[in-house]
Amino acid sequence: MRAEAQNNVDKIEKSLELLGQRLNVGTAQHRLEEFNARVEDPNLWDDPEAAQKLMRERQALVDAMETYASIKQELSDQIELIELGEIEDDAEVVAEAEAALKALVDKAAKKELEALLDGETDGNDSFLEIKAGAGGTEACDWAQMLARMYVRWAESRGYEVELQEETPGAEAGIKSVTYQIRGKNAYGWLKSESGTHRLVRISPFGKGTRETSFAAVGAYPVIDDNIEITVNPADIRIDTYRSSGAGGQHVNTTDSAVRITHMPTGIVVTSSEKSQHQNRDIAMKALKSRLYQLELDRRNAEVNALHEAKGDAGWGNQIRSYVMQPYQMVKDLRTSFETADIQGVLDGDLDDFMAATLAMKVAGKSRAEATAED
Repeated sequence: MRAEAQNNVDKIEKSLELLGQRLNVGTAQHRLEEFNARVEDPNLWDDPEAAQKLMRERQALVDAMETYASIKQELSDQIELIELGEIEDDAEVVAEAEAALKALVDKAAKKELEALLDGETDGNDSFLEIKAGAGGTEACDWAQMLARMYVRWAESRGYEVELQEETPGAEAGIKSVTYQIRGKNAYGWLKSESGTHRLVRISPFGKGTRETSFAAVGAYPVIDDNIEITVNPADIRIDTYRSSGAGGQHVNTTDSAVRITHMPTGIVVTSSEKSQHQNRDIAMKALKSRLYQLELDRRNAEVNALHEAKGDAGWGNQIRSYVMQPYQMVKDLRTSFETADIQGVLDGDLDDFMAATLAMKVAGKSRAEATAED
């Protein structure tokens, strides 16, 4: 076997090893048999919520087992084809098998990362908030650029994107926007994007000077019915108002937009869809999502520290820098992952950045540890 093919085999075997560890492959079949026995219990659906949770857990195990077995079998098949081609001196068979191995490397690496998304809410849909920070009109324009970037990223993954609220900037761009992004592992991927994003570029507004702008991004899991979040009615204030959307279908002609303020925490959520009743439901769901995130922060010291360090959307708090002038570079300050393809990133090519952050977090590396290793 040629060196390149052997290198690909080694990469796939490493991914399989990590997948096997996450799956706990030695006990997987026994756990599946236990799930199957519980599923056959005639009283299972007496408690619908518990039954749904059980079915999700069983399906997650089945999916993980099938992924592991599929990659392992395909690896074995391609190795056999290469060996057979070499014995029979069939260069075409060898070349096809080596190409298949190369593709399998990417597939295995992707599945390896997906296996790391096993947090309590990683599989949930996500709310995504973007707010303009320091920089005035420039920052509002930057917030709109980020909104476009995340929408394109979500759509490239087949996710559904629903606009929840949008406040336009005074002269250009947006002051804030909130989306609900629906799809498998939406929150698991987007949670790594929470923080301040910094842009350096020549001003497009006639100044001709180099400007630095900031925007804050926040991702919060959409809470499903299996997670109980209680909101005391005495703790919230509900206001209705006329939407100030940028135009088109998102502008209301009546005071149907809803703003909910959670007074103990200061959290404010809004929704400006067509009906006031719908807006109340959406805003309440968003509030529960934010409150649940606070609870996650309290239970997870690392996540809590990251949120405390995030601070205001301004100097010194950024997680990622996007430089368009005097050179082109996007660099994540947590992982040091970078690329010169800034246009690709702004068009939604974010997977490598998200994967690097996720891998670092799972490996237990803090920013200080990563800096110490450099």
